[in-house]
Amino acid sequence: MTVMDKLKQMLKGHEDKAGQGIDKAGDFVDERTQGKYSDQVDTGQDKLREQFGNTDRSQQDPPQS
Repeated sequence: MTVMDKLKQMLKGHEDKAGQGIDKAGDFVDERTQGKYSDQVDTGQDKLREQFGNTDRSQQDPPQS
């Protein structure tokens, strides 16, 4: 069993909390890098949401300018 499989199993039923954590982590990285890598961070967030089954983009914050 891979680490990703273990994480999926632990987060099963808590997709909303996983999505919030993904958003919070992305915001932290954007803040620390002053938005320099925001496109890459957004791509990473989308891929993580797909992995954890939380693809509902309506929960995401609006794009930052």
